[in-house]
Amino acid sequence: MNLNPTPEAISLSVEAGDSAHIRVEGVTVTRGSRRVLNDVSVTVSARSRVAVVGENGRGKTTLLHVLAGLITPDEGSVHRSGTTGLARQELSVPDGATVGTLTSEALTASLAALAALDEATLAMADGDPAADDRYAAALDAATRLDAWDAERRVDVALEALRACAERDRPLSTLSAGQRYRVRLACLLGARHDVLLLDEPTNHLDADGLEFLTRRLREHDGGLAVVSHDRALLRHVADRFLDLDPTRDGRPRLYAGGYNAWQDARRRERERWEQEHEEQLAERRRLKDAVSKARDRLSTGWRPDKGTGKHQRQSRAPGVVQALNRQQEALEAHRIDVPEPPSSLRWPDLGLRPGAPQLRAYGITVEGRLADPVDLTLDGGDRLLVTGPNGAGKSTLLAVLAGSLEPTGGYVRTANGARVVRVTQETAEQDPGLTAHEVHAHHVGRLVAHGALHEADAIPLGALGLLDPQAMRTPVGRMSQGQRRRLDLALALAGRPGLILLDEPTNHLSPALVDELTDAIRHTSAAVVATHDRQLLRDLADWPRLEVGGSPAQGVRPGEPRSSGA
Repeated sequence: MNLNPTPEAISLSVEAGDSAHIRVEGVTVTRGSRRVLNDVSVTVSARSRVAVVGENGRGKTTLLHVLAGLITPDEGSVHRSGTTGLARQELSVPDGATVGTLTSEALTASLAALAALDEATLAMADGDPAADDRYAAALDAATRLDAWDAERRVDVALEALRACAERDRPLSTLSAGQRYRVRLACLLGARHDVLLLDEPTNHLDADGLEFLTRRLREHDGGLAVVSHDRALLRHVADRFLDLDPTRDGRPRLYAGGYNAWQDARRRERERWEQEHEEQLAERRRLKDAVSKARDRLSTGWRPDKGTGKHQRQSRAPGVVQALNRQQEALEAHRIDVPEPPSSLRWPDLGLRPGAPQLRAYGITVEGRLADPVDLTLDGGDRLLVTGPNGAGKSTLLAVLAGSLEPTGGYVRTANGARVVRVTQETAEQDPGLTAHEVHAHHVGRLVAHGALHEADAIPLGALGLLDPQAMRTPVGRMSQGQRRRLDLALALAGRPGLILLDEPTNHLSPALVDELTDAIRHTSAAVVATHDRQLLRDLADWPRLEVGGSPAQGVRPGEPRSSGA
């Protein structure tokens, strides 16, 4: 969709069908002093299903733009054959552009193929001897594009994604989410040889997600997708290009599906951690040997009292030589295995099972949470809150956390209970403060208010959420994923008994979300509000409260339930 100098969908050559591909070899991209991509090689061919994964800031979007031809790499080569459609996370809107502008550009190739077919047909009727070849080529192009059905495909996609189908509607009058859905529908209807999709599940509801998943599985061409949606990756991808740190600093390409990627990644990380720990242990051993040799030199080599001076002198050179050998061994030792990234270390929050935490009675919020909700949450309890967008899931969690007063009903928190909430979007922090300083100020406020003893606070570095460099980084320069990790660290700092998580998978990598899911399944007490398909499956055995839909299921046997929330 050529709406600006860096188009959303770009045709890089004539349609190539089964021979279509994009191949990058040894690609490196540097921005200022930072190397965004390092020695990346991958091929997206016809029928490829490549997921590009990694933490925020690892270069996933940059790689898609290299594949699409929007960025020229500093090193390496790129080869393309076939047409390419790119869906970026954001869509700029030129003056005067309408929904029809997008749909027309999506249909350009199909309409051109049909026009060429009509022209060749007329030429054959006129007896043009060269028309046969033109007709065959046009028919092949139209068949591969299924050009006769192109407009219907776009209309079907617009309806399925709940996107605006009014061709004369100015894009400037649509919300960002509505524009995104129009653009995505056009891409899905256009039948490009290779699709490059950057977070395509943004702004989609459950039905839209199911439609997108089905269409991508049916796509005849190649696909490279950047997504935090684990359900989409599980259903669509068969290869995973992981841009997260590795032992040798190069990205890894894993064959197989989601579970194969996770298993291989875990084994490689375990080997990396073992090799690093072995080198550290050897260095500790060498330091200890030097220390012992030095002690022997100063005291341990001396013979018993009364022994002749010549005996002491004869022993000294051997002890000195031993010390020198140990020092030389220590100086020669090198730790050449880099420190591996840490994994999430969820703390023991120390809450006794069954310890009272929170009671909610008949809570409602005018215009935001219509049906009264009753809840009982104690130590060891879990609750999954579901419902459509706008039904009041976030509102309910805000009331339970005490940050929003209900219109009706009330909430009682037990004496000494610590309830925290992690919101959908990253919390506002002073952008000039480092993550370490933000954490220290947060703990200081908890201590000052008597909510926490300083000795009980969980240090920022103890959770494995941020590496040392990230902890020293000003919040204003942190990626969205890093800020989300900081939010989790701040929530855990005060050892809460009950943690309320609103869309906890937002802005986190699939690998970290898997770790987080395992952690919250075993934490003291938790309430999770989400529409994340994979998380809903992972927590399917939890009691469920549906807000804004059918009557709620029981939270705990024998305890109060919502009255139709």
